[in-house]
Amino acid sequence: MNIENIPCTKVAYIRQVGPYGDNNRQSMDRLKAWAEGMDLLNEDSVLLGIAYDNPAIVESNKCRYDTCLIISENFVIKDTCVQEGHVQGGKYAVFQIAHTAEAIEKAWNTIYSAISSEDCQLDESRPIMERYSFKLLKDHYCEICVPIYSLKA
Repeated sequence: MNIENIPCTKVAYIRQVGPYGDNNRQSMDRLKAWAEGMDLLNEDSVLLGIAYDNPAIVESNKCRYDTCLIISENFVIKDTCVQEGHVQGGKYAVFQIAHTAEAIEKAWNTIYSAISSEDCQLDESRPIMERYSFKLLKDHYCEICVPIYSLKA
């Protein structure tokens, strides 16, 4: 686990509403196809997956998931298939993990204890993000970024 201050960032995104899973991957594929058509994917590109709702609390057909591409502040979106927004910045606990279903599931089982052992607490006012940089993906890694605040004075 590394602690990172992630800045507020402009993104192009596609929102998926419904059960998490295959629909999220399809949304990511649509975003990547759009970004390739706009010549926005390269070695420095960063994609985000943001789940806004806890399916244990929110009906699965109402869960919101954004697939995002970080874009420059001066990029203007002229297409209606994607929306423009900003990802809220702040302090995050960042976990680099293998980009496999098994590794991601294992990570979710240890993330919260790792955060609390560092005298930090989940900041529930901001969503957890999956971060996919092309530099890490080529080595089959991704990151889970958990918003936190420190319990230390």
